[in-house]
Amino acid sequence: MPSERDKTEVIVADWLAQFERALSGDGEKLATLFHADSHWRDVLALTWSIETVSGCDTIVRVLKASTHQVKPTGLAIDPDRTAPRRVLRAGAEAIEAIFKFETSAGRGSGVLRLTPDAGSNGTMKAWTLLTSLEELKGHGEQVGKARPHGESYSRDFRGPNWLDLRKASAAYTDRDPTVLVVGGGQAGLSIAARLGQLQVDTLIIDRWPRIGDNWRQRYHALTLHNQVQVNHLPYMPFPPNWPTYIPKDKLAGWFEAYVESLELNYWTGTEFEGGRYDERDGRWTVTLRRADGTPRELRPRHIVMATGVSGIPNIPELPTLRNFHGKVLHSSQYDDGEAWKGRNALVIGTGNSGHDIAQDLQSSGARVTLVQRSSTLIVNVEPSAQLPYALYDEGPSLEDCDLITVATPLALGRKSHKLFTERAKEMDRELLDGLERIGFQLDFGDDGTGWQFKYLTRGGGYYFNVGCSDLLVEGKIGLAQFADIDGFVAEGARLRSGETLAADLVVLATGYQSQEHLVRKLFGNAVATRVGPIWGFGEGQELRNMFMRTPQPGLWFIAGSLAQCRIYSKYLGLQIKACELGLLSRDHTSPGKAEARPIRSQRADLPSVAI
Repeated sequence: MPSERDKTEVIVADWLAQFERALSGDGEKLATLFHADSHWRDVLALTWSIETVSGCDTIVRVLKASTHQVKPTGLAIDPDRTAPRRVLRAGAEAIEAIFKFETSAGRGSGVLRLTPDAGSNGTMKAWTLLTSLEELKGHGEQVGKARPHGESYSRDFRGPNWLDLRKASAAYTDRDPTVLVVGGGQAGLSIAARLGQLQVDTLIIDRWPRIGDNWRQRYHALTLHNQVQVNHLPYMPFPPNWPTYIPKDKLAGWFEAYVESLELNYWTGTEFEGGRYDERDGRWTVTLRRADGTPRELRPRHIVMATGVSGIPNIPELPTLRNFHGKVLHSSQYDDGEAWKGRNALVIGTGNSGHDIAQDLQSSGARVTLVQRSSTLIVNVEPSAQLPYALYDEGPSLEDCDLITVATPLALGRKSHKLFTERAKEMDRELLDGLERIGFQLDFGDDGTGWQFKYLTRGGGYYFNVGCSDLLVEGKIGLAQFADIDGFVAEGARLRSGETLAADLVVLATGYQSQEHLVRKLFGNAVATRVGPIWGFGEGQELRNMFMRTPQPGLWFIAGSLAQCRIYSKYLGLQIKACELGLLSRDHTSPGKAEARPIRSQRADLPSVAI
């Protein structure tokens, strides 16, 4: 008798075989393989873009148009990855399988989810399909058996050694980098590491004086709010003895070790002052200010903005704040609460930073009032906030978990997070009821989709409770509504009731301006207008202008959590490599050059690639 696993594998193998035959046949057969309400997400493999297509008829039409040139073949269950299994996704039972395939340009991986179709006697049809590019043929990453054996590792007793070569490489005295990465946090490190393994010459610049300072210089008590197993950087996982929640200084030190270990070129203390793009040459001219104050001009072909948020504090218009005689800090300037022991503080803003700063001040002996500007989502950091990461505890490898995560289209993601949010509300009911009793204004995200969609659409508006919410309920930290403040006076904030909230310190935990502001500042109005909105979903099913070609040739964006940066740096790196090989236009309005003929490289020193 065949086992349940054997039966599952037969079902998947049969669907993949039918799918491959149908791709080269007629659309009618292709349509029988998908549910009417189904989703296909392609990440570079067939369309050279990151896009989601929904609905059977649209999927069939786009598949036939894209596969006519790309020609995927060899679709089969990948024996080196998690075996097909029955899972629960977005509240529905499905068979989930990882498969492999090839196209004329590269090697790919996919994830298929099958569910029975009640209208055709339970025939298993595709509910979701992912096709993603893993590797460009002939241009794989230099890892494992493909590790380098180049000149920097040779035993030349008469020539420069490894350290000499590393210093010369990082100095850029005789060349320009192909890619300039602006920002040296997890986003910048991830994309630079990926590009390095693809042999694309890359330089990271960062304004902080030391690698890791973007975490090291944050407030004293900061630790990550999601668990260590989710947060690894590419190629170099955290040691197995690391704590579940990583302290900021430990992460900062790891960033330094990562740069050294991955041999990343990194200039600290370097300000990016601006750049202009030469359409004819396909290069940027950028001006940098080095740590010693000297200017430096570089001409990279690509700029990757890896600054996360813009870095420009969002300071709300508070005209009467000038009347206040105490200290005013933005949350980015806040370090430690010890100096405010026995004194009064107002913290304006109820996101993660606002709550953490209020808790830090209270633990230092300050009298703190948290001021709420708008409704806020509250979820206990454990276990409720970790529900979306349950996949990473199910057993598949990190690589497989990342692929399964990519395979979740927006519609299913929203449904999943609504379910997570409802479950979290029940788990946190006692805390939430207590917050409502003291007048804290709660919300649960747009249409109840929870904290992660707040993050993906606006970058904040939630708090992972590590104790501050309990302090509010217990009255150990005060609560005021910003709408009840009439204005600021010398002694603090005057309420509409006539009462004064005394303050020696006001902390504006009001976040940062959007990336669009930074683009406008560094590249000018024309580029900012051409690029348009960054982050959030707009009318589409993908984050706008993130991880993919933008309307401005040679300008790319990467941001997000450590997990997001680890996952999507792979695809961003592949696109830049494909541009360098001449396989992909830098103009996002042009498709990948998937003609059935050799493509002449844009650079004389790179080989032609037949695709």
